[in-house]
Amino acid sequence: MTTVTEPHRLWRNTRYLTWLVSDTSKGLAASLFGFAIPLLALIVTNDPAQAGIIGGAGMVARLLMTLAGGVLADRHRRIALMLLGSLIGIVLAGGFTLLALGDAMTFGSLLVIDVLLAARSGLFDVAGESAIKEIVPDDAMGRAQAANQGRDAALQLAGGPLGGLLLGVGGWLVGVVMTLFHAIAALTAWLLGRQARRAGVIDAGADDDVEPTATAKTNAWAELREGFGWLLSRPDLGGVLLITTVINLGFNATITTVIYTLQQDGYSELLIGTLSASIGAVMLVGAVCAPLLVPRIRAGILTIAGLSVVSVGAIALSMVTAPWAIAVVLGASVLLIPALNAGMMGYFMVATPSHLLGRANSAAGVLGMGAMPLAPLIAGFGLAWIGREWTILICAGLCLISVVLAVSNRALRALPVESGWAAHAKQYETA
Repeated sequence: MTTVTEPHRLWRNTRYLTWLVSDTSKGLAASLFGFAIPLLALIVTNDPAQAGIIGGAGMVARLLMTLAGGVLADRHRRIALMLLGSLIGIVLAGGFTLLALGDAMTFGSLLVIDVLLAARSGLFDVAGESAIKEIVPDDAMGRAQAANQGRDAALQLAGGPLGGLLLGVGGWLVGVVMTLFHAIAALTAWLLGRQARRAGVIDAGADDDVEPTATAKTNAWAELREGFGWLLSRPDLGGVLLITTVINLGFNATITTVIYTLQQDGYSELLIGTLSASIGAVMLVGAVCAPLLVPRIRAGILTIAGLSVVSVGAIALSMVTAPWAIAVVLGASVLLIPALNAGMMGYFMVATPSHLLGRANSAAGVLGMGAMPLAPLIAGFGLAWIGREWTILICAGLCLISVVLAVSNRALRALPVESGWAAHAKQYETA
């Protein structure tokens, strides 16, 4: 007699819903700050190069702290780290509000607050990303990641116009709303911890099946090397990191160049925010389609297709300057990104053991986004030295390189559809 197991229903999983509210609130705060800082930097300095330095410094801080965040997420209780990170977010967002109210926004103060908030994200966000492993079963991970992509698209949709509207009133209001969102994230992280205790789930950074020698380690550097070593030893995971680095740098530098140009051309913050919302709207459509694509199309094929569309869009952006045309091109460019991300991130979560997930997450983040601090620098100095068109074309060239690397990567091309992830990952496990 065959027993049919009912598929796990995410929307009946109270712990997942609580995690989603907490992570979404934190994401809204980050979205507002990510939107406001480049524009505030341009308003204060009127210099794209200085704005690029502020953005680049924040990205460097986040990348460095992500390394420490991965070790923390595997050593300590991940939900507790979510709560601590949100409480620190409340303090920093409140400090930003006071700076804005005191008319103390300068190049130096913006640089410091950007570095501190970025460092907070690097240190604590890995714990939140890793906590989902203990909340959602493997057979629902693809759908969970697709839902998260939809959430991220909604943040993109709301964050731009909301940030533009708030910034139109004043930077202080951005800080007030950021503080509120961090407070909601803290409250729901606390509730998630209570739910875990009631369910008898141990909020820990490591599984019960971890070897004693692994849990007894006190050398953080050795633990960090273990995460990097494991990730780079996996042909199904490590081989795509260079591709991720190149496409992240190319496309983010393209978008930053577009934003800087619009601000320098005198367009309002609200219009720039609305442009950002148009990207979110298309990504929301893509996220709705992602649960239909991921179970039916191989993750490797989805990745190559998504990279190709992004590259064509980057080239087209060099040829258009009207805001409506930019919105159309950017929207078309990101249509497949949610499905691409759902496939790659879902497979990563299934393939990675829980006791290594924090360090593997941080290693993937650092290796995949290691060149990201260069994006605002490329945009800022590129605009100052060679102009908009050539700066975007250079960025488009980087995107095309990522497509070539993806097509030539056999391990990436072999990644299967969602139902085959667990079996596919097992063949790379070591005894």
